[in-house]
Order: sequence, then structure tokens, then C-alpha cells
Amino acid sequence: MKKFQCIQFTETLFMILDSFVMILVKYNSTSMRRFLLPQRLLLLGLKSELSAMIAARRFPFWPVPLLVWIEMHLLIEEMVIMTSIPSTCKQPLELSSGSSGSPVIDKQGRAVALNAGGSVSSSSAFYLHLERVVRALTFLQKSKDACKNKWEEVSIPRGTLQVTFLHKGFDETRRLGLPKETEQMVRQASAPGETGMLVVDSVVPCGPADRQLESGDVLVHVNGEVTTQFLKLEALLDDNVDKKIELQIERGGTSLTFSIVVQDLHSITPDYFLEVSGAVIHSLSYQQARNFCFQCGLVYVSNPGYMLSRAGIPRHAIIKKFADDEISQLEDVISVLSKLCRGDRVPLEYISYKDRHRRKSALVTIDRHEWYDAPKIYTRDDSSGLWIARPAIQPPTLQLSPCSSNVTQGLNSQSSLLNSESTPAEGTDQANNQELTHDIMITEASYEHISEEAHSREECDVETNKQQVQENLSSDEIAAADLSLPEIGEMKLETQGTTEITVSNGYEGVSAAETNASFAECVVEPTLVKMEVNVPPSCLLDGIHSVHSSGTGVVVHHSEDMGLVAIDKNTVQTSACDVMLSFAAFPIEIPGEVVFLHPVYNYALVAYDPSALGAVGASMVRAAELLPVPALCRGDPIYLIGLSKNQRAKSRKSFVTNPYVTLNVGHADPPRYRAINMEVIELDTDFGNAFTGVLCNEHGKVQAIWGSFSNKPKSCNTTSKDHQFVRGVPIYMISQVLDKIISGANGPALLINGVKRSMPLVRTLEAELYSRLLSKARSFGLGDEWIQRLVKKDPMRRQVLRVKGCLAGSNTENLLKQGDMLLAINKEPVTCFQDIENACQALENCVDSDGKLKITICRQGAEVDLLVGTDIRDGNGTMRAISWCGCLVQDPHSAVRALGFLPGEGHGVYAAMWCRGSPAERYALGALIWIVQVNGKPTPDLDAFVNVTKGLRYDEFVRVKTINLDGEATCANFEAGLALLAYMGVEI
Repeated sequence: MKKFQCIQFTETLFMILDSFVMILVKYNSTSMRRFLLPQRLLLLGLKSELSAMIAARRFPFWPVPLLVWIEMHLLIEEMVIMTSIPSTCKQPLELSSGSSGSPVIDKQGRAVALNAGGSVSSSSAFYLHLERVVRALTFLQKSKDACKNKWEEVSIPRGTLQVTFLHKGFDETRRLGLPKETEQMVRQASAPGETGMLVVDSVVPCGPADRQLESGDVLVHVNGEVTTQFLKLEALLDDNVDKKIELQIERGGTSLTFSIVVQDLHSITPDYFLEVSGAVIHSLSYQQARNFCFQCGLVYVSNPGYMLSRAGIPRHAIIKKFADDEISQLEDVISVLSKLCRGDRVPLEYISYKDRHRRKSALVTIDRHEWYDAPKIYTRDDSSGLWIARPAIQPPTLQLSPCSSNVTQGLNSQSSLLNSESTPAEGTDQANNQELTHDIMITEASYEHISEEAHSREECDVETNKQQVQENLSSDEIAAADLSLPEIGEMKLETQGTTEITVSNGYEGVSAAETNASFAECVVEPTLVKMEVNVPPSCLLDGIHSVHSSGTGVVVHHSEDMGLVAIDKNTVQTSACDVMLSFAAFPIEIPGEVVFLHPVYNYALVAYDPSALGAVGASMVRAAELLPVPALCRGDPIYLIGLSKNQRAKSRKSFVTNPYVTLNVGHADPPRYRAINMEVIELDTDFGNAFTGVLCNEHGKVQAIWGSFSNKPKSCNTTSKDHQFVRGVPIYMISQVLDKIISGANGPALLINGVKRSMPLVRTLEAELYSRLLSKARSFGLGDEWIQRLVKKDPMRRQVLRVKGCLAGSNTENLLKQGDMLLAINKEPVTCFQDIENACQALENCVDSDGKLKITICRQGAEVDLLVGTDIRDGNGTMRAISWCGCLVQDPHSAVRALGFLPGEGHGVYAAMWCRGSPAERYALGALIWIVQVNGKPTPDLDAFVNVTKGLRYDEFVRVKTINLDGEATCANFEAGLALLAYMGVEI
């Protein structure tokens, strides 16, 4: 009793001294610290000698998502570390991340333990005894001596009962029913100072001790020996692998004896795993089986990657059924994959450790674009210590699904792999899960998490906006059409006058009055499409800030061989994505392909195969009637129409407040696409920042798409609404490109639905412009004569366009300067962006054109005539990227060039992002940089970069010269072996 009181007294003194030390550290009192810290050391020595009770504390709880590969049967000794920790620190300085496994040295310089972990809330550490470590080292030394300096595979026997024991004091074992006689016998047979016994805490289902041992059983004898310490139990288990041992326990005062076969721990430790589309799947290990109370060997999702996370399957899921086949082992998953085709959508059933009693189902889409390498099996080679990769299924097996072959024929040539020769890999460098997203992709500190919620088209947080406008609107102006009747027929739509229009709808005839929908809504609804977009983590190009987005598009072309849908670029950010289309006119979901991304304007065109709709669906879906002219004017009535989350049309009658608002979106960090040189439409009321659709007149003719625009967040702690806003994109911007696609353009050919079509090229003046009122322009030196000419040209806008900056590497660079005011092109006054676009298009029609514009500018009050070249861009976006050392490398995209800087050394290639755990992270290569040299050889473009990196030898070091966005040059050093193992080239 005195001993226990002494322990309590010592603990109290520790708390008091710790409080004083923390205060003195805070106020930097050195003299008092010199006095108190030696006193704390004396108490530390006293504490270590008092009792084994303190030394036998329970190991701290680790979060379940962490794979704690620590044998829980070892006795963990707690030793309090003396350290001065500021109040702002979250963990002891001596126990920083990565210190696990480091030796603990006594004052004679001898290693006495290994660092195992630490407590976050206090300055405490937990160490592992060295007895079992020395045993393993002995096996290794004997193997080396026997093999004459040649290392071979060494098997270190490890046994387990799949049972977790806890060391509990005798007072607690008595409460569990331990007889006094047994306790007295154990005390006499144990070492002096023994304070407790081993008690069963948990038993893994279907393990060797299942249905024999139970929680609360007190262990007395193992093979006739009294066993109260973990080390002794571990020694008995390791020495009797695949043999029976006899365990005597006390259960509620009853003595029981069991004969149990000791299982080989290596047999239930996975030595191979399957990697498919970034997902890592393997057999459930003993460590995780103990954490989750599942049996070992179940098919376990370690990382859902792209394919499974896209279907909503979480990490730590247990797969039970795949494509209607029961799954009991990893080979069953591989067998199912071998029967499937690319693009197939099959059901998958799984359970979660948080909800183990109910199966959940998801629809998994087999990767049809090959964003990732083919499925592979990685097997651990114990003789070399490496993981050897081999194909999981034969390459010809995974063919394109017939249901999606038409829509993707030819387009998959954009996704060809440039893999190097198969080599052993110590790990994978592919970006896997978006759990957000989270512990995989990094670009810089301010962009550490890729938020899946940053751009969602869900109708969240718009109720407030609805209430603000519903008071001013009549009930017939806010309606949702319910056209869900299954019978096929015709719908008669009547305008407010006497005109009657019959629209083939495919549902039972329902009049506009019966559905409480406006005439415009009923006309437009069959043209609307709900679009779901998923971007693979391996293809986060161009500074993309979202891996999932959704929005409403409109069918702008629908024929027998091709359909086209127009949508904003904040929803479809890149061509390297998977797009699924859901049509309002017919309940079906089909894949689409991005065929055009406008290099300047905020819209994209997505193609689909009309034959995939079926005969009925193809007849019901129709293209919207576009009305590019006349342009909208202030005060014009307009209908805003889109789709809700449940695929029902929503509309609102509104009024145009400003038809030519000049966008001025700031630079994002990291750089990504932002709309520039655009005039958009503003309305007096809408459905909030999450709602997209179209703007049409009362006859249902589309005059603009109501799209989402990416916005620069005002602060780090922002929601998805702060990253976007909605405005109207005039339909003339889309119709110009659409006409060229249909009639045949002069650009590169693209195979769409088996038909080669020439895609248009866009000639543009690559300078960022903004509008300035003429009243302000006068202060910058603009003369009265030009002011009068500009007012006469456009009396409504009364503005002049001013240069904000030129894109680096463009033909305008070094000609136009910041602050220049554009007055005229070819002697014609210029007042808006459309005037510049019309001048660029006129160059296309001019046979002898050299691609230059005669521009009159006002620079510092003087009128200057310049001959400025234009640039030609396609609508493909970024088509090529290289994944090297876990770093995604591409050509600098327009958002980066808009910063106005490119390295002078041949520009270099741009590192868009890097992956956690990769050599790029280990050697601090970073992202948002240009790689200009590798081993002194310049890398001005991707071809040069590939040639240099492929020539690296395994035994050499790599020097990488980089330049960041501020123009600062740095050098990173790589170990070539890791660099080669992590090399993979992907051409998108």
C-alpha cells in the first residue's frame, strides 16, 4: 500500500513540476529551469524503480485507418521523456514523425529498446523490448553465415493464436472470477514483483482460438508453465508454429484446458495484392482483421483508387459480390475482371466495418479509357525485398464493351500508354484515392487537398435565394414539369396566343396547363442533359481543382451519327475525364466524350452516340433551336430553365439586367482555367450558384447557356459556393464553332462515333483585356477625338479595352504592354471583345493573310499603330502528360502562361502536381515548377524530357534543375534507381 501511495505521490509531483516547466518555457526563465529539470530527473529515476505496474501500461489507441503493424502481445514499456515543449506544439519534439524504430540508448551507449510511438497529449513515449528483435537478428546472422555472404530468403518463425491479450492487475482478475488459490500459486511461480496476469481481450473470428477462448478468460498455464508476461507467451508461440499447445485458463472461477494449434503468422500476412485503376485490393491481414473483428483472408479494399471511389466504395470495404459472382478470395475478383470489357457497368456488393450487418451495393464502371495501367498483381519477393509486378489478366482479355464501342471508337487513341520495360517496384507511384483527396495529391501548401465538393452542381443552399424571389413571381412562372408517365405519345403545347405546337415527347400526352409548366419549359426540356464528370487522379492536369463535378447541358446537335451537348468548362474542365449523360427526355444514362474545349470562352462540347439511346430514345431527344441574333438587351424577359437533382425541369421567368458584363476573374492559386475576354449576361433572379441550364425566350429558342464559372476563393476556409458563380454565355459563341464542326472545319481530324470529323481551330489575340469606362480612360491620356469615335461606335457600352497582360510565349508578347488601350483594328473602332473576335475570323477568310492585325493603341497618351500577330489554338486542351517519379509533367497550359512568365531556357516542362510517398515528395521536387534541365541536359519540351529520362542508368544520380513561378532556380537530387522504378509515361 505504501508503494502504491508513493507512486501516486510521484505522479502528483510530476504534474506539478511539468506545469512549472511549461510556464517557465513560455516566459523563457532559464535560471528556474536549471533548478527544476534536475529535480524532475530524480523523480524519473524514482518512478522507474518503484513498480512494474507503471511499466505495464496499455499501449495507446491508434486510429483504425492506420495500419499498425505492431504485435500487440508485446509488453510496451512507458518511459516519460524530459523535454521542453511550447504550448503550441502538438507532439513532443523528440517523437517527431518518422522516429519509430529508432534505438533508445542508455548512458553507456547501449541500445535498450526501440521507439514505438508516443502520446500526443503528453510528453510520453512507448518503447519495444529487444528480446524478440535479437531473436530475429540471430536468424538473419545464421542465414548469412550459412550462405557465405550471399543473402537469401530467411524465414523467421512467428506464431499466433489470433487472440489479443491484455495485462491486468490481480485486483481486476479477482473481479473476473480468479480463485484466491490460483492467484497465490501464480504469485509464487512468477518473478518477484509480478502484479497481474494476461487476460483475453478479443478473439478474431474463424481463427485458431475461435469458439474456444473468450473475452475475459484469464491465462494461467501454457504447456504447463505459468505465463504472465507477453515476452514469454510470444516465445512459446514462435517456438511451436503449426504445433498444438495446451492452454489452461480461468473462466468465471472455472478452470478449463484447451489444445490449440499455433498458426503461422506469415500465412495470414498478405504477400501479394491486386492493383486496378488505382485501387489496391488484397486479402484481409491479421492486423486489420483484429481491428475490424473480421476473419482473415476476406477480400479487402486497402485503397479504392479511381474506379471504386467513383462508385462510392469506401476504403476498408470488404467485397462480397462482384458482377453477381460471390467473392471469397482475391482470385475471384481477378476471374470476374477477366470476363468483363472496358466500359462495362456491373454491380458490386460490399460491407463496411462500421456497418457490418448490412450489405451495400454500388455500380462499378470498368475503366474504358485506360487512365491507368492494365490490372497487375504485385508479389513480394523475400529474397530481394522487392515487389514483382505481373499482369493480372491477359492483355487481349479486357476489350472495349460493345455498348460503348461506338461512342469511343477512335477516341481511345488519345489514351495510349508509353510504359517502360517491366521492372520490379518497391511500391506504386500512381495517385490512388480522392479521399481527398486527400492524402495523395499535392501541388503546394495552399492546395493540399483536392476537394471533391469544390464544384458540385447539387442544389444546396439555394432555399434562401428562392424565398427572396418567389414573392415577386406568380405560380405559373415557377414550375417543374412532371413528364414521368411511361406511355409513348405526343404532347400538345399551346402558347398564350392561338398557335399550337406538337412536340414528340415519348410520354403520355400532357399539356402545359396540366403540368403547370411554361411553354418555353416544355419545349426546352427534351434538349436538357444532366452531366456527371469524373477526373482520374492520375490526370489532374492544368491545375484542375475538382475530381468530380456535375451540371446541366443542352443538346445543340442531334443526328443519326452524332450528338453534341454544350456545357460550361467549370463542369467539363479537361478532355481527360469520364462523362456520363442522363437525358431529361428519356430515362437512360450513356457515356460521352469531350471533343472540344474552347481555349478562351467558358464552354465545352461533349459528343455522344445517338444509337446508344435506342430507337425510342433517339426519337425523343432533340436539339435545341439556337437564336444567336438578335442579342439580348437590358430589360428583356428571359426564361431560366434547368434540371433539378431528380431530373425534373425547373424554370423561372427573369429579366436581363446587364447583357454585356465584362468578367474580371483574378488568378487562382494554383493556376487553372479562368474565363477572360468574355462578356456575359446577368439576370435579376436565378436559382443560386449551384444551378445551371439555359436561357431562352418565350418560344423556347435558346439564347444563352447559364453556366458556372470558376472563381478565385477569397480565403482558405471557403465552401464550394465560394469557388464558382453563374452567368449567361451568349449562344453566338457556341454556334460559330458548332457550324464549323457540322459543315467541316480546317483543323485536325477527330474520330467521333466511327466518323472522322475535322475540328475547328480558333484564332485568338492572346492578351488578357479588361474594359475601362471612357470617363476613366480620359485620365490615362485618351483624347477627345477617340472618345467621340468610340461613343459613336457603341453608345451603350461607353468603354475602351485595356491590356492587362499578354500570355507568355504568344505572338502578342513584347508588342502589347500593360496599360495599352485598344482603339481600332484595321482602322475600325473597337469597343468589345466580339469586335476582336470578328477581326480574327476575318483573317481566316483572307487568302493572303499573314495572321497579323493592324491595331491602333493609345500608349501613355500617344497614338501608336502596331502590327500584332495572332495565335491559333485547337479545342483539344492538354493532350499529353508524363508521370515521372510521382510527378505529373506537361507543357505549360494557358493559365500558367497568363502569369506572363516562362523560363528563358527553352521554357521547360511544367510539373503540375506530385503524389504522396513518391520520389518527388521524398526529394522535395515539388509542383508548380518548370523542369528545365536533367543532368545538365535541357528539357525544353516533353519529347526532350522523355529522351533524357529514358536514358538514365540505374546506378547514377539525377540532378534536376527547376524554376518556380517566381523565377527562382533550384536543384533537386534524385537517386536514379527510385526514379526509374517510378517512371511511367502516359499520353492522353
